[in-house]
Amino acid sequence: MKLLVDNNLAPRLGRGLGALFDGIHEVVHIKDKFGTGSLPDEAWIEALGKEGGWCVLSADRRIAAKKPSRDLFLRSNLIGFFPLPAVTRLPLTSLTARILYLWPVLETTAGAMDRGCFEVGIKGNRLRPIA
Repeated sequence: MKLLVDNNLAPRLGRGLGALFDGIHEVVHIKDKFGTGSLPDEAWIEALGKEGGWCVLSADRRIAAKKPSRDLFLRSNLIGFFPLPAVTRLPLTSLTARILYLWPVLETTAGAMDRGCFEVGIKGNRLRPIA
């Protein structure tokens, strides 16, 4: 799985997951992939779409819910995992633990879907599609 951690989540989260899954998955923070965290959403969405095979972990639920961002995201064949605010407010260690707990579900979803937007909740082991 290739996973981009968006700028609204800590670079340490992306780097930590990247180190943990080195050689198994490609996990990178947006600042490390593109050299900046201030890239417009449209630019990085299109770039990942052209590369293909990417998933995105982002706290910016606007991407998943509002047009035209959602349309561009889905048209680019990306899979998005969007933690609820209750998850993003957790301390970094707890947020990381939540993502790691759901990692098998993220992997399965990435392998089964070609695009989509999913909510990462505070409890349970399921993702909820964002309509």
